[in-house]
Amino acid sequence: MVGQCAFVFPGQGSQSVGMGRALYEAFPAAKEVFQEVDEALQQRLSTLMFEGEPDELTRTENAQPALMAVSIAVLRVLQKEAGWQLAEKARVVAGHSLGEYSALAAAGSISLTDVARLLRTRGRAMQKAVPPGEGAMAALIGVTAAEALEICEEARRHVDASGHAILEVANDNGGGQVVISGHKAAIEASLNCAKERGVKRAVILPVSAPFHCSLMQSAADVMADALAEQDFTAPHVPLIANVTASEVTDPAMIRKLLIQQVTGSVRWRETIESLPEKDVSVVVEIGAGKVLSGLTRRINSELTACNAATPQDIDALLRVI
Repeated sequence: MVGQCAFVFPGQGSQSVGMGRALYEAFPAAKEVFQEVDEALQQRLSTLMFEGEPDELTRTENAQPALMAVSIAVLRVLQKEAGWQLAEKARVVAGHSLGEYSALAAAGSISLTDVARLLRTRGRAMQKAVPPGEGAMAALIGVTAAEALEICEEARRHVDASGHAILEVANDNGGGQVVISGHKAAIEASLNCAKERGVKRAVILPVSAPFHCSLMQSAADVMADALAEQDFTAPHVPLIANVTASEVTDPAMIRKLLIQQVTGSVRWRETIESLPEKDVSVVVEIGAGKVLSGLTRRINSELTACNAATPQDIDALLRVI
């Protein structure tokens, strides 16, 4: 396969019970990753991942470090079994929401132990930021980010003429998929607004909190304190940050953007759209699921998208790259 690669790392929603187990059983390098994460969190997170209850795995404080662990396990296998070095294979890295932490760990900016602990802190803070039932998220299908913003503004006016209701664009995922986040009443109003505008589909998502909006400010404050104590080094390759959709390598700026990311929008469409300008033609999704590979194909069908989550995936990947 010809062309430079971007390595991308999935976010919450890609988790499933059983993920990572085949890697654990097949590769000592992967087993070491899961054991290190278990030790860092003082929890048998790997057991929960391999054979636990879906509801427990989906809890934000578990899903975030678990998804990161699978991503880093895949990368370690590629390094140990195939001699891959990320700096030689990737032009840039990027991650969707929590995947940004996975990307930074993959690029050597932060240790596996530290990133596991940060994601546990992040998950708990995000879960606690909004009381149950007060917030929600919805996916709008067949809209642009600008159209989604208009729907948010209209829905807010329906709920609260004074403008205090919060409803914001959380993820511009591309391919006509935009996720909005905010007060539950405003989300419900947005469904009616979307229907009146002839939006193809608008559905409330089964998530536990309204992520990536200003309702998460208390979580951002928690992460500001946690990140202030965390050492970062410059990543081996640039990170395309969620909140700017531009490259960053400076550790101080990385820390600042990770704080902003908690309440800011994930600009994934722009991230993928920028890759051809960087001479990237191949996007490799490292970790559970195929969400980002699918989004890549919808955003730019000329990019080659592939994923690696299982031993079989890794074998296939090595045959083409």
